[in-house]
Amino acid sequence: MNEVAGRRSRSGGGASRRAERTAISFETARYIQRNIPNFEILNEEALQIIEANAETVLEEIGVNFVENPDALRRWREAGADVKGERVHIPRGLARKLVSTAPKTFTQHARNPERNVEIGGRNLVLAPVYGPPFVRDMEGGRRYATLEDFQNFVKLGYMSKWLHHSGGTVCEPTDIPVNKRHLDMLLAHMTLSDKPFMGSVTEPSRAADSVAMAKILFGNDFVDQNTVMTSLININSPMTFDGIMMGALEVYAANNQASIVSPFIVGGAMAPVTVAGTLTQVLAEILAGVSYSQLVRPGSPVIAGAFVTSIDMNSGAPTFGTPEAAHITYGAGQLVRRLGLPYRSGGSFCGSKLPDAQAAYETANSLNMALLAGVNFMLHACGWLEGGLVSSYEKFVMDADQLGTLHHLAQGVSIDTNGQAMDAIREVGPGGHYLGCAHTQANFKSAFWRSDLLDYKPFETWAEEGSRDTQTLANERVRKQLGDYQAPDMDPGTREALDAFVATRKAEMPDAFI
Repeated sequence: MNEVAGRRSRSGGGASRRAERTAISFETARYIQRNIPNFEILNEEALQIIEANAETVLEEIGVNFVENPDALRRWREAGADVKGERVHIPRGLARKLVSTAPKTFTQHARNPERNVEIGGRNLVLAPVYGPPFVRDMEGGRRYATLEDFQNFVKLGYMSKWLHHSGGTVCEPTDIPVNKRHLDMLLAHMTLSDKPFMGSVTEPSRAADSVAMAKILFGNDFVDQNTVMTSLININSPMTFDGIMMGALEVYAANNQASIVSPFIVGGAMAPVTVAGTLTQVLAEILAGVSYSQLVRPGSPVIAGAFVTSIDMNSGAPTFGTPEAAHITYGAGQLVRRLGLPYRSGGSFCGSKLPDAQAAYETANSLNMALLAGVNFMLHACGWLEGGLVSSYEKFVMDADQLGTLHHLAQGVSIDTNGQAMDAIREVGPGGHYLGCAHTQANFKSAFWRSDLLDYKPFETWAEEGSRDTQTLANERVRKQLGDYQAPDMDPGTREALDAFVATRKAEMPDAFI
């Protein structure tokens, strides 16, 4: 594991080792580089059928670009057949346009050691996005506030296995709707030095995001480099609204990355069959990504697929299901054939509490995403109640489990050390490996170690209060927030950011809708 940022020097002795275990750490693992194969569920015939059907959807059925005359103009000039707000894209045109998008790109963080490479064999993990509610053991379920938002940014910053600060880690409902994006961006920029996402809820808010990024990084740097990756959802089925596309236009024009991602609930927003859903997902991806290239050829973009199924009894979305896995695996294959980075996966669950249901569904979702070849995983930690809730306890539970993805992705080493023949010779028949030289040389890095889960003997566990995982997680939340230290920032930059936020807020009256 190549780990960076804030590594402390270590020396021998018991006191040193005890200090190491209790020291405040801001260590962050490097983004994952897979050394394992992707799981591919579709054969060549199936892939070709779905690709052909997606082209038919674009050409015969078409997609809607609503309340966006500029988009209709761009499509018309590109050779599409535009009828009202319906765009019919000739077979092959979208795929040709998509070909100008980069296969991989770097998203720069203000701490260069935390830059991430998105695409290829890499996997970047980002926290939960969008819930209006939060939950913790003390306060229960409640509307999120700016303080909650800032707390989650701090937790993300201090999470070893999390590479990205994310975007709307919860929705701070105590701040006016038209101004909260400024506070959220300021939190990401000042409380963390990991990469972050921009605002997409209005084109003007995307423009504010670019302006603040230029204060943080410098005008020229932002013009020439990607410093934000932002989520552009498609209104499935096959509708691209003016607000989302307006935000995409701002980011594409400024060389900032967008995640073009259908939000699919099978049986509600897409067919109930896997192949039918994949056809629609691919058609939507082709239309959205190609539009970004009409705005600016070569602008970075990630092709997304947020897909789940529906509970036919309640109508609620379900998570961690085999059908969702089939679609995620298949979408990964289709996106790779387009030569694009792939977004999917997360710590998905439908549970109301960080309980066994949450654990089962989350484990299924995380492992499936790793094997599917996902490059950017939003919602990697903190997701609860179908995405309605950001959970403090589940955030640190999930963040701890992300370490397993790092270790799984390493694959199996077959070098001289991995073969361990010297250890087998040293121990011989009937011995044990606890004290052999190979074990002593490798014990710190050989196995993934949880910073949260309890592996103590029953008697010790009972003496310490018989704490369950949620209780342990609650204690870890309080410890991390208590230990938090903000990363250094140039005072002049902080002053300029504060001034921008104050000015923009003063320019508009409060709005709560």
